[in-house]
Amino acid sequence: MSLTRRDFAAKTALTGAGVALAGSVGALATAPNALAAADIESEGEESDIARGHGGVGYGPLIPDPDGILALPAGFKYRVITYSGRTKLESGEITPSNHDGTAAFDGPRGTTLLVNNHELKGPRANWKYPVPLTEGLVYDPAAAGGCTVVEVRPDGRVAEWVGIAGTSTNCAGGRTPWGTWLTCEENSDKAGVNGMTKDHGYVFEVDPSDRRANRNPKPLKFFGRYDHEAVVIDPKRGHAYLTEDAASPNGLLFRWTPPKGFEYGRGRFRTLADDAGALQAFKCFDSGGKFVDDLSRATKIGTVYGVDWVDVPDRDARTVAVRKQFTDGQVTRARKLEGMWWGDGGAYIVSSYARAESPVQHDGQVWFYDPKRRTLTLKVLLGVNPDPSVDGAFDGPDNITVSPYGGLVIAEDGEGIQHLFGATDSGRTYPIARNELNIGTEEEPEYSEFAGVTFSCDGRTLYASIQTPGIMLAITGPWKRQKKN
Repeated sequence: MSLTRRDFAAKTALTGAGVALAGSVGALATAPNALAAADIESEGEESDIARGHGGVGYGPLIPDPDGILALPAGFKYRVITYSGRTKLESGEITPSNHDGTAAFDGPRGTTLLVNNHELKGPRANWKYPVPLTEGLVYDPAAAGGCTVVEVRPDGRVAEWVGIAGTSTNCAGGRTPWGTWLTCEENSDKAGVNGMTKDHGYVFEVDPSDRRANRNPKPLKFFGRYDHEAVVIDPKRGHAYLTEDAASPNGLLFRWTPPKGFEYGRGRFRTLADDAGALQAFKCFDSGGKFVDDLSRATKIGTVYGVDWVDVPDRDARTVAVRKQFTDGQVTRARKLEGMWWGDGGAYIVSSYARAESPVQHDGQVWFYDPKRRTLTLKVLLGVNPDPSVDGAFDGPDNITVSPYGGLVIAEDGEGIQHLFGATDSGRTYPIARNELNIGTEEEPEYSEFAGVTFSCDGRTLYASIQTPGIMLAITGPWKRQKKN
């Protein structure tokens, strides 16, 4: 049933500020100038966030003598894979450009990690593309794909191909039944950039059953566009998908499975290309006014009602999906990127907004509540005036919900790059800093973090430095972060 603007306005009027500000108490903030309502102290006192990190987190970061990863005291890291140095079981080199990742419990105490490789265009453009393993190739012209990394209890590591011949595998999402959905952030058609098949699809990779990954099948019912991330609502069965695109800005999608469909390993392969319903979101404020772009929200705790609009042609045969809607039909947002399911809903990142958006910012994280059909702004980063100076955070990308409370966020901004945490009440704290300079001493450059995910037991935080492609395992004295 559609939630109309009138329904949302009426609900807000009946319950007052409780609905309009739902989520503002305990909202997240990730910059000193982005304060949650619960963190603003009375009588003119300066808040903990305004003074710094308020005592949360694990303390200052200590420079790494090896020049890879600065961590707090008591923490350490281990290199799991390193493109150009480590090898797959086949003897081929670990592919480059690590991105979205999820961890799964494997047999005999192992951890299995499915690791995307964001490689766009022809294979000849890349020194270390995903190897074309027989039976696992979608398009032999494409360079991207996924590898599966097995970390054994004794510390040994094995890596093999999960899927090859896909393009620009950026984020994705894990499923409740233990598989990984890898997303192509590129919608080249066959004949473009040397491709032999259409791209812009989602594929399923099973980390624990290599045979299940043979003969890769695009899940066309999710649509063909520049995919970023996907999550599955384990209770209602919907899939939510982000699109990272501009001119015009991208969309948030919801896929509703066909009636009677039962999720499980291999079940997606049984569905027709047009199975279920694919819809794009449309937001409106508490007064019933249509919201054209998420950048309009400038206060943490902003709540929008959400409706869903049918996609006319999900395979974008002649017109890109996001261009099939006129102004006023859907809500847009720049750089819709990482997502993670937690707390009964989906955390959704809009990495930044610039001239192509109504209002500029350096990052938002929203929370979609499927039960209430509301979207609440949890994180808002003002434009970082000097990204070369350590301290501020900008450009959130991959995220995960932490077993210790709040979120862990991978930075993909300008200048210095961090992994940072945000508690439920708004305190933020650094977890790691990338110290691998891939530029020059005069003009340093630091690659983004990606693939942030905890092991299933919560003891290890895995994350990657995208360029050249290094997967890291971070361990230390993790603790639950206080809300106040």
